[in-house]
Amino acid sequence: MEILVISDIHNDVENLMGFLDKLSKFHFDVIVCPGDITDYTVPKGFSRTDIAKIVLEELKTLKKPVLMLPGNQDKEIIPFLEKEGVSLHGKGIVIQGVGFYGYGGAKTPFNTPLEPSEQELKTGLNKAYEMVKTSKVKVQVTHIPPMGTKIDRIFSGAHIGSEVVRKFIEEKNPAAAISSHVTEAKGIDEIGNTKIINTGKFPEGYCGFITINNKEVSLKIVNLI
Repeated sequence: MEILVISDIHNDVENLMGFLDKLSKFHFDVIVCPGDITDYTVPKGFSRTDIAKIVLEELKTLKKPVLMLPGNQDKEIIPFLEKEGVSLHGKGIVIQGVGFYGYGGAKTPFNTPLEPSEQELKTGLNKAYEMVKTSKVKVQVTHIPPMGTKIDRIFSGAHIGSEVVRKFIEEKNPAAAISSHVTEAKGIDEIGNTKIINTGKFPEGYCGFITINNKEVSLKIVNLI
């Protein structure tokens, strides 16, 4: 399976549309978007759900299954994602034998709309995992990255990820784990046998590819510019 990762769109539908044309030349089987569909504010006359609808319709033009998480700004769009059958927020979905499970939102200093506690993250991930636990290959998807890695470090050097997300990876040993949120920490790392990735801002041209071949997993970040 080839997984395309697109994250941190932040309302930027214009650049999204331009880069999607380039992505049509790549091979992939499923699209995963781990949150921050919208930004701190949305354009006048639009709701966050309006933005999410546009983004999802654009992603659908690639004619592959789409899986999405709400970021910390995206609480309002959860009912829409669930209605469309693309939500991984506290849910698990199996595609081509690969079990995707996840939970959205992230703690910040700014009191944003979707900031789950560590206990809420644990409960949500457990619920999602139960829905795919029989899958031989699993992929964990969270908006907030695991603590103490290359992909949760902000400009100051501090790590702001989740201990629960890290522990869940250590305990469940998924083939890969996808996160976003800390856009300046785009990169690839490992926790045990699990490959982890944060692809940065898609409107800046960055996306990721995860190739899973039986138990062999490879990751790469691509700049489309």
